[in-house]
Amino acid sequence: MPLRLRCPATRGLGCSSQRHMAALPLRTTYSPISQIIPSRSYAAVASSSPVSDLRLPANYVPPTKPPTARSPDVRKSQLLRSYTSLLRSTPLMLIFQHNNLTAVEWAAIRRELRFALASVDPGPNPPPVDFLSKVQLQVIRTRIFDVALKIVEFHDPKSVQPTTAVTASGKQVKVTYNHDLSESAYEAVQKVSKGEMPVPETSQYPDLAPLLVGPVALLTIPAVSPAHLAAALKVLSPSPPAFPAPTRKKQPSWYDPIAQAGLQKLLLIGGRIEGKVFDLEGVKWVGGIEAGLDGLRAQLVHMLQSAGLGLTSALEGAGKSLWLTMESRRVDMEEGGKPAAAEGEEKKE
Repeated sequence: MPLRLRCPATRGLGCSSQRHMAALPLRTTYSPISQIIPSRSYAAVASSSPVSDLRLPANYVPPTKPPTARSPDVRKSQLLRSYTSLLRSTPLMLIFQHNNLTAVEWAAIRRELRFALASVDPGPNPPPVDFLSKVQLQVIRTRIFDVALKIVEFHDPKSVQPTTAVTASGKQVKVTYNHDLSESAYEAVQKVSKGEMPVPETSQYPDLAPLLVGPVALLTIPAVSPAHLAAALKVLSPSPPAFPAPTRKKQPSWYDPIAQAGLQKLLLIGGRIEGKVFDLEGVKWVGGIEAGLDGLRAQLVHMLQSAGLGLTSALEGAGKSLWLTMESRRVDMEEGGKPAAAEGEEKKE
């Protein structure tokens, strides 16, 4: 109910009018918020160029995502890049053929391999890398690995001609796209596959490609170490007397039924060492080098010294024989001249 004002009881028209006015409800006038709180104004930055100038050119190619013949987001493309990097950076690689090993058997074989490599004595000159973290035994996809091998063997990045690319500012620059997923690498692989490109005689692809058939696993070692290679052969492919299997006292877990079941399904078929393909006997020869690379260098130095000593002895022997021949001839001539001189003196007397 609206408020009412009290008015004293007076007679006349004025009081009634006042009472009538008091009966009306009071009205409250509100001011808008904009009049109570002052509004803030900000200075607008004048644009020196229209918004259309901030857009990238239509033919802009990001430097972190160059054009490719295969989509880089696909898993096969990533496998291809990892295989090409593996072929370029791994100097020692053993190739095994496996026959449906289970995950438990692979785990047991990797466990025994790590134990055997950890027990190798590095000698006075240890390898520059950590073998335990870099050595890998992995199953590969042979078709993708074959393509990666073709890229490494037949694709020459230096022969690719540069092309013109547009930067974010619209400037044209010369860029060479010669990566493993580029159009040039794809064309090189296609030429080799179709027989349009002759295979060089120095290429290792004809020797290595026949080994990449069927289920294949690779053992990669980051450095050429005959001692570590011998330890791996003793575990994965023992062949006494050169590479006997570990004894039960030294490595009892090697005789575990799960590990033995997995080792029976592995077959060593070859290797790739320093870019050269070796068969089973060649891999064993490298693993049988005594004292590792230092011993091989010592044998080479001894061979060179022996060859040098033999050449020096041969040259000295020829000179000595010539000197002895001339000396003996001089002595004979002197001895033959003495009797003639004595007879001449006797005749004069």
